[in-house]
Amino acid sequence: MQDNIEEKERAEDVAVEEKAVPEEENGQATEDAACEEVQDSEAEEEILEEAAEEADAETEDGTVPKERKSFFKKKEKKDKKDEKIEELNDRLIRSIAEFDNFRKRTEKEKAQMFEIGAKDIVEKILPVIDNFERGLATVPEAEKEGAFVQGIELVYKQLLKALEDAGVKPIEAVGKEFDPNFHNAVMHAEDESFGENIVAEEFQKGYMYRDSVVRHSMVKVVN
Repeated sequence: MQDNIEEKERAEDVAVEEKAVPEEENGQATEDAACEEVQDSEAEEEILEEAAEEADAETEDGTVPKERKSFFKKKEKKDKKDEKIEELNDRLIRSIAEFDNFRKRTEKEKAQMFEIGAKDIVEKILPVIDNFERGLATVPEAEKEGAFVQGIELVYKQLLKALEDAGVKPIEAVGKEFDPNFHNAVMHAEDESFGENIVAEEFQKGYMYRDSVVRHSMVKVVN
């Protein structure tokens, strides 16, 4: 009887020990799970911090966070707008310069055409001047004081004055050194009373219109 009681007590102790072991294992598992939850929470916080830092600045590989993409798009649009304004401004300046050059070139061409036309008219009037001079040169000294001759001479002088006001003037020749730009030598002679290469006589008077020669003087050059 006593033996049965002792065996029963030993069986109960074994059951208690076996029951205690799972409880300890369950407690350890619970503790491990809690530690894992803490670690997971810390990892999430680190991820959130890294995401916040990436949102404030560009990443090391040069990419731009989504939060800043809109800002850069606006800046890029603004830069393109400024470039377009500069391009249009440059084109406007070029157009103004080209128009100014065209205007100056047109005015110069008009002035040249006017000068060519004026020279052509003057050249046609010069034979009339020559005829006046030839006619007056043949008048005898006794008749030079006559009314008719005086009238012709007045008309001749008036014509010369009108041409002078328009920019036409005669070329000086007699006594001047021969210049092929103004004189046309049709005769050469020797005369010790003149210097070297000097115009001694003028056969036909030359004229200039402003700074250009309309007709060269026809002259005789000595020595």
